[in-house]
Amino acid sequence: MTNNKIHIFDTTLRDGEQVPGCKLNTKEKIELALQLELLGVDVIEAGFPISSPGDFASVQEIAKIVKNATVCGLTRAVQKDIEVAAEALKPAVRPRIHTGIGASDIHIQHKFNTTREDILERAAKATKLAKNFVDDVEFFAEDAGRADIEFLARLVETVIAAGATVVNIPDTTGYCLPHQYGEKIAFLYNNVPNIDKAIISCHCHNDLGLATANSIAGAIAGARQIECTINGIGERAGNTSLEEVVMIIKQHASLGLHTDIRTELLNPISQLVSDTMRVPVQPNKAIVGSNAFAHSSGIHQDGFLKESLTYEIITPEEVGASGSKIVLTARSGRSALAHRFQKIGFDFNRNDIDVLYQQFLQVADTKKEVEDADLQQLANAYTPAEVNA
Repeated sequence: MTNNKIHIFDTTLRDGEQVPGCKLNTKEKIELALQLELLGVDVIEAGFPISSPGDFASVQEIAKIVKNATVCGLTRAVQKDIEVAAEALKPAVRPRIHTGIGASDIHIQHKFNTTREDILERAAKATKLAKNFVDDVEFFAEDAGRADIEFLARLVETVIAAGATVVNIPDTTGYCLPHQYGEKIAFLYNNVPNIDKAIISCHCHNDLGLATANSIAGAIAGARQIECTINGIGERAGNTSLEEVVMIIKQHASLGLHTDIRTELLNPISQLVSDTMRVPVQPNKAIVGSNAFAHSSGIHQDGFLKESLTYEIITPEEVGASGSKIVLTARSGRSALAHRFQKIGFDFNRNDIDVLYQQFLQVADTKKEVEDADLQQLANAYTPAEVNA
C-alpha cells in the first residue's frame, strides 16, 4: 500500500500566510509548525526565506525544531533564492528546496518575456543547483493548469532528469475543471518517460471553488502528494483545504488511497489557525465549520435522532469536533423539541409535546434560534392540565 499513500504537503505557513492581514511572526509560525507535525503532515512549507529576514528566521527556527516532517523552503528559479533557502534549511533533519518557474505561455510571454526553450534551461539549472544543497528537491511548474500539455511534459521530464524528486503541477489560478486536471496528470504519467523517478504533486487554488475536487482528481490519476492549507486559507479565494482532501480520502476507501493524518486533531488545529491568523472559519465550511454537525430542519433532526447515519457521514469525534447539535428554529419538529427538553431535564410525553410545540413555534417565529433558557421558561410555565383545555 506504500504507493497509495498521499503525502500531505501543508503550506499554511507560506501560501496561507499570503492572505492580507495574516502575517505570522516567528513564534506563531513555530507554534503552528509543531501542531502540523503532531497532526501528521508529511511536509511543512515553512516560508519563502529570501522574501524577508523574518521569514528566513522562521524557516531556520522551524528547521531546528521539526524532527519528523520534511521542512520546505520556497524559492524562485534564481541562484540567490536557492542559496538563501539552503542556508535557512541547514538545521533541518529532512530539508527540501521548492523551486520553480512559469510553465504556461501566458507566464512565459508576459511575466518572463522569454521563450519555452529558455524556461527549460532555467528550470534545469535551478533544479541542479538546489540538488547541490539538498537531496530532496521539488520543482513547481507555475500555472500548469493553463500550460500547453506537450510543453509541460517536456518540462517535467527535464527537471526530473536534473534531479527533482517531486514535481508540482499547480493549477495556480484555479482554472481547471476536475476532469481536465485529472487528464493533465494522467497525460504526464503516460508521456513522461522518467516520471517513475519522482512524486507528482497537486497544488490547486480555489478561484472557481474546485480546488479540493481538482486535487482528488489528480490523486485518482496518479499524483501522490497534495499541497493544501488548514481551512483552505490562501491567496485570493484560497488553497485546497487539508481537512477536506483528508476526509474524502478516508471516507472513500474504494479509492485505495490513505494519508497519515490524525483526523481527530483537525478541528483543534482549524481553530488554532483561525485564532492565530485572525480569520474566522465560515460556519458552513466542510468538516470544521460550526454548522458541519448542526441540524435545524425538522426532517433532518427526526432522521438524525433515529439514526445519525441518515444525515452524518462523519462522526464529530472522528475530526475532533465537540459533538452534533440539534438547533431549534421555526423549522424544527416535535422530536427535536422533545430531545432538547430531555437534555435540560424534562421528560414530557407526546401529549405534552404537542401542546408545548405550538408555544415553541410562537417563540421560534420571533427568534433566529431558540435557546435552552427559552425552553426552560416554556417548561416552567407549562402544566399538564393544559392538555384538556
